[in-house]
Amino acid sequence: MARPAIDRLFERRVASLVNGGGARLLQGGLRGVEKESLRVTPDGRLATTPHPHALGSALTNGQFTTDYSEALIELVTPTFTTNWELLQYLCDMHQFVYRHIGDELLWATSMPCRIETDDAIPIAQYGSSNVGRMKTVYRNGLGNRYGRVMQAISGVHFNYSFPEKFWEPYAALRERADERALRSAAYFDLLRNYRRHGWLVLYLFGTSPAVCNSFLRVRGETLPQLTQGTAYEPYATTLRMSDLGYRNRKQAGVSVSVNSLEDYVRDLTRAITTPYPPYEALGVHVDGEWRQLNANLLQIENEYYGNIRPKRVARSGERPTKALLRGGVEYVEVRALDVSAFDPVGVNQVNLRFLEAFLALCLLRDSAPLGSDEQEALDLNHVVVARRGREPGLTLQRDGRAVRLTDWADELLDGMTGLCEILDEGHAARPYSAALAAQRAKLRDPALTPSARLLHEIHTSGESFFSVAQQMSSAHKSYFLELHPPNPGRLAEFQQQAAESIAEQQAIEAADTASFEDYLRLYFEN
Repeated sequence: MARPAIDRLFERRVASLVNGGGARLLQGGLRGVEKESLRVTPDGRLATTPHPHALGSALTNGQFTTDYSEALIELVTPTFTTNWELLQYLCDMHQFVYRHIGDELLWATSMPCRIETDDAIPIAQYGSSNVGRMKTVYRNGLGNRYGRVMQAISGVHFNYSFPEKFWEPYAALRERADERALRSAAYFDLLRNYRRHGWLVLYLFGTSPAVCNSFLRVRGETLPQLTQGTAYEPYATTLRMSDLGYRNRKQAGVSVSVNSLEDYVRDLTRAITTPYPPYEALGVHVDGEWRQLNANLLQIENEYYGNIRPKRVARSGERPTKALLRGGVEYVEVRALDVSAFDPVGVNQVNLRFLEAFLALCLLRDSAPLGSDEQEALDLNHVVVARRGREPGLTLQRDGRAVRLTDWADELLDGMTGLCEILDEGHAARPYSAALAAQRAKLRDPALTPSARLLHEIHTSGESFFSVAQQMSSAHKSYFLELHPPNPGRLAEFQQQAAESIAEQQAIEAADTASFEDYLRLYFEN
């Protein structure tokens, strides 16, 4: 099969960047991580204890919080300009958590531990304030719409923005006078190309090819059996990102364009304001119980599950779409990473280096608008790679024609070679090129992918997914408890932050005067 035409536009843009400063322009982007983990008991069952008081208020502590469930801890790092600083901070956060959760463990994989029933998953609680109640009611709605067990799946989100020094020369290269508009347009170039090529991230880093049978029983699904109590897809990379997980079938009718900021906001706004009969049938406020925030296709913008999102830090009370319209895109949130069972903090520097270069590729490549037919084909590519990515000879759809996954992936990795050389400038060890080489090896030998490695662990041990994941979780806990403690300043910082967040929640609750109904009405009117 002939290789596609070389992207001359991409080559010219990379050459212009090299001539204009190369590494100086691309190095030093801001990066942060949001890492979710289920708290479980020593025997691997979902913890029913409240979010640990020593971690502060889940409502107001922006770094130690919860996601869907009271048992689903979310660790949110600040942003850093280097990966090693980021991962050191994430390591410190894990050490702090493990010193305050007693004999509990943080589950080491994305797919959840043994769960007997949907109702056994406790919804996160955020106190008596209106904003806290809204967060809990929103989660009630997610559980009623999609089931709670889907919300117990965890992942790693990578937040990234290109360095400030990149934008002025890039605006000149693109001959755009309005730098802020150029930034948003460039990030939407990136989003479209990520939709085209993001299946590669699922192949390379997916680590959820198997699940506990209890997950499927609660979901009403079946898969082939690997070992006792373990279901799997033989060539799966990430069931988390398949139609069994966050590739939610019930959101099939929600189509959000990434052709422009205006289109994105328009489609999300339509989704959060359009009533949906099945959700109307659920009811909103019934017999004193809030079942959901509203009966629209989406309750709020965050309900839209995408592999990547454009983001801007919102002001207090500001909705995400309003923040984007106010200031444009500030960074992107890559949501496709599984928790890496082979890394105690759930992610590693090789992953992050590759993602940084891959995002640069997506931004700099030609990125034509996406039509509905192309978007449908691209969505299917992601599902196919999630469930069958390591299948020999697998083909994907591109421009209406079948192309081998390995051929397409080779083309993308070839395009990243020069970007990795730019990012390596000044580093004798050439870490970005090494990260790229590690991914090339996974294409040549799928057994090196983390999904294949996890299946090998389960198969050779003869144990269940549950048992293997439980052993990994215990090993990770020992790793963090046996490490030298983080520096005293960092521990003191976390402790002070926790205390201040509790006081902040109490102040919010004391200041509330409006009824919850009025609070919601004003929120949605604004």
